[in-house]
Amino acid sequence: MKGFLVTITLFLFCMSDLFAQTWPNDKAKVWYDSQPWLVGCNYIPANAINELEMWQADSFDESQIEKELAWAESLGFNTLRVFLHDLLWLQDAKGFVKRIDTFLAICKKHHIRPMFVLFDSVWDPNPVLGKQRPPKPGVHNSGWVQSPGAAALIDEKQYSRLKEYVVGVVNAFANDERILAWDVWNEPDNLNTNNYSDPTNKLQLIEKLLPQAFSWARLAKPIQPVTSGVWQINYDTFKKPTPIEAIQLEQSDIITFHNYGDSAWFEKSVKLLKQYKRPILCTEYLARGNKSLFETIMPIAKREKIGLYNWGFVAGKTQTDLPWDSWEKPYINGRRPAVWHHEIFHQDGKPYKKSEVDFIKKMITTNSSPF
Repeated sequence: MKGFLVTITLFLFCMSDLFAQTWPNDKAKVWYDSQPWLVGCNYIPANAINELEMWQADSFDESQIEKELAWAESLGFNTLRVFLHDLLWLQDAKGFVKRIDTFLAICKKHHIRPMFVLFDSVWDPNPVLGKQRPPKPGVHNSGWVQSPGAAALIDEKQYSRLKEYVVGVVNAFANDERILAWDVWNEPDNLNTNNYSDPTNKLQLIEKLLPQAFSWARLAKPIQPVTSGVWQINYDTFKKPTPIEAIQLEQSDIITFHNYGDSAWFEKSVKLLKQYKRPILCTEYLARGNKSLFETIMPIAKREKIGLYNWGFVAGKTQTDLPWDSWEKPYINGRRPAVWHHEIFHQDGKPYKKSEVDFIKKMITTNSSPF
């Protein structure tokens, strides 16, 4: 009997971090009520093709970030969504934390509080440290890499390393008011069907690992909320979330979601997600060819006090000004899309569309209702 009790005690001890507490609704509301209307973008410098190139010591570019964040401040942006990577911790944990601190200092100078993304299931499942490959001509986001990569995702022996990364990064900044929030996992159930070959059991692996990732992020008891955004809910036929969506919605302190559809689709998503009675932030939108536009989405979000992060800022090595269909038919030999897919600025700081920039500034700076 004694041996049985010891076994149970050890099991409960090992599992205890899986039951870290999600914020009560009231706490989430108080936190959100203290924020301004949160508006910003998903940010990576124009001279970085992915999150590894943004953060590695040899390519981390303070002057580029400083220049671009000044443009963000000029729009009135007060937040950014920025991707990290587990291999950066493995490569140089101390240096990585130092560079994050440097980035936060630049953000603070420009009155911006970022949301950091810890893991990401989108695009290339085979990340490699060191010098990153150049962009594929005419192809949208051709160099972005997943975190963890497929090799780590299928190897449970590496989960302790992943835990060290999450706990280490969050613990380093758990009480840092310069950070707005932690996004545990970007599109965890994205299978990248048309672009890369993910593990065949990826969803099963994510379903097991995602709750652990939430618990790891909470071990340091961060003052910032923790979240992971749903992205492929059909708001016309929704009956119940998938197992992974249920984890995201139930364990998030604040609800986050992606929506690249038109204004009607955006309104449907907001209506459905309001049932969870938590603050709501849209952490990806803006696909001009899909009628996901600043002019149509921002007024709804402002009316409903939904935080907003469009994808992209300065057109650069990610080439996300090009649409998704560039994977099937690259925009080369002078062929260009009718409109930019994402992004706001050219690399010289000139707006893609001055009327958009003027609209963004007006929406953020005015205190009156958008209607």
